[in-house]
Amino acid sequence: MKKLLIAAAIATLSGAVVAADTYNFDATHTWPSFEINHFGLSTQRGRFDKTTGKAVIDFAAKKGSVEAVIETGSINMGFEKWNEHLKSEDFFNAAKFPTMTFKADALTFDGDKVVAADGTLTLLGVTKPVKLTVSNFKCLPHPMLKVQACAADISTTIKRSDWGMTKYVPYVSDEVTIKIPVESLKQQ
Repeated sequence: MKKLLIAAAIATLSGAVVAADTYNFDATHTWPSFEINHFGLSTQRGRFDKTTGKAVIDFAAKKGSVEAVIETGSINMGFEKWNEHLKSEDFFNAAKFPTMTFKADALTFDGDKVVAADGTLTLLGVTKPVKLTVSNFKCLPHPMLKVQACAADISTTIKRSDWGMTKYVPYVSDEVTIKIPVESLKQQ
């Protein structure tokens, strides 16, 4: 009987591992953007045009992980001179730190929906904890590609000075709102 219970436990654990699916980010539909107050005058918005990543989700066990890599040199403010300034050592220092990364091992579920991710953001060589809010999470067969797709709207607010980005604080706000529409496709 003991051997049967051990075998059942191993089969259950093995099944939990197999039940996890990997979803690769669709780079054409995943563009992190940010909002920041500019000299108390307006809210300025920018985005990053190159992001890769994946989510591993086990819906049965309510577990998962996320890893996203954002190319800092792909910043797009809509004006090349401004892009170059934000790529400089004053801000993202894209030459020295070509990427920023978010990694999470703790996903929070409400039923079958992911509603949050606790992880770390590495920016300018500094790694700090960040909690992401996940809304509009859904999975369904992609109507054009005929594979399972999962998507969500992700948001958080950080203080850029926590990562050493202090240029013009407090005139250019220390607080930055980050919003990321993410679409991902199940790995076949």
